[in-house]
This record gives sequence, structure tokens and C-alpha cells, in this order.
Amino acid sequence: QVQLQESGPGLLKPSQTLSLTCTVSGDSITTNFYFWSWIRQPPGKGLEWIGYIASSGNSYYSPSLKSRTSISRDTSKNQFTLQLTSVTPEDTAVYYCVRLRGTTEYDYWGQGTQVTVSS
Repeated sequence: QVQLQESGPGLLKPSQTLSLTCTVSGDSITTNFYFWSWIRQPPGKGLEWIGYIASSGNSYYSPSLKSRTSISRDTSKNQFTLQLTSVTPEDTAVYYCVRLRGTTEYDYWGQGTQVTVSS
């Protein structure tokens, strides 16, 4: 059974850098054809794709967040990490790490972690 677990601070001040780590068990993040993704859901809004890191190690980002986003990985720990710089209250959301199978199937989700940006 594949499991994903997000970890990181839940409260940030504007202009700080958000850093979240996803620890994966039951699968390797280097397995071909999977893309290890970050998705968020702001309060009262729909899901927003942030980006992913492929099994190859290449990363891809949402154009609207690309300038502030970085996704990296530690294969020795089977973890991947999201960094989002210069956060504002608009970055307040529940953040999920998700496995994308192929191009369309998000098959395993973490439980989600609330991140609040407030002064």
C-alpha cells in the first residue's frame, strides 16, 4: 500500500518561504511513469495543481506559480519537498502531496496539511 505523508510548518508570515516535505512509503519515488505532485486547495476554492517532480528527477510547475516554486527530492529518504517563496495570505490552503500515475490518474493522496499565511 502506497502512503504519502506531508510535514512542515502550519503558520507562516508574509514574505517567508514555505517548505513542505512528503515522505513516501510503499513505493520508490524513482519508479518510472509516476509523477510526485503537490496540489493545494485554498479555503472555499477548488484544487490547484502546483507542480511535480518526475521519476527522472525533472520538475514541472504551474505557470502561475513557477517563479516562486521549487520541487526537489531526497531519494535516500524517499522524500520530495516543495518550496514556495515570498508567500502571501493568498497562499493559505490545504497542501497535498499526491502520486500521479501516467498523465491523468492521481491515485494516492496524503492526508493534507493546513498552511496559513498571516501577519
